[in-house]
Amino acid sequence: MAGSSISLTSLDEVITRAQSLMTPMSGERKIVGLIGKPGAGKSTLSAQLIEHLGDQAAILNMDGYHLSNLSLRELGRADRKGAPDTFDALGFTAILKRVRNQVDKDIYFPVFDRAIEESIAAQGVITPEVKLVITEGNYLLHNENNWGGVKGLLDESWFIEVDDQLRIERLVNRHPKFGKSKADAHSWATGSDENNAKIVAQTRELADVIINLS
Repeated sequence: MAGSSISLTSLDEVITRAQSLMTPMSGERKIVGLIGKPGAGKSTLSAQLIEHLGDQAAILNMDGYHLSNLSLRELGRADRKGAPDTFDALGFTAILKRVRNQVDKDIYFPVFDRAIEESIAAQGVITPEVKLVITEGNYLLHNENNWGGVKGLLDESWFIEVDDQLRIERLVNRHPKFGKSKADAHSWATGSDENNAKIVAQTRELADVIINLS
């Protein structure tokens, strides 16, 4: 949708946009995809939206579909954790189909725990009263490595833009909180994370909405 994206520049505008998707029509549920480079602020914005939208909205984070550390080591991909082929993209696509179609069921999904760098099965749940699901992640508009089925399951896709220097600073400060040394944090943020950021940037033009809150 190059050239036709809607631009939002305040949190109030983002909240209003989300509220407009929460229809009172019985049985209908909408899915919004929140996309951005590593460190763009996806989780922060998702949490702010849930705070304002209440119990009829829920977050389903793509990170829960990380392959396990054991699987990544066996596949030789541990040093690229976070790249498109280090997730169970088909599993993530399947849960989105359930979220869209099984609106009268409790739908459990895995949640990624940064403290242990692993996903915990069935820790999150989408209940029948939820009318808006915000799913956030890097690769929701990616079309390779089995990600191609996600975009068609989204009612809208929102891409977060942020200054790259600020974004990298956030990553460098985040990684030591979960076990990396400062040197390793900088190396990962400017290496693996940046490689992934370039992939995410290529999908910006596909987004329905561009969000820039800086």
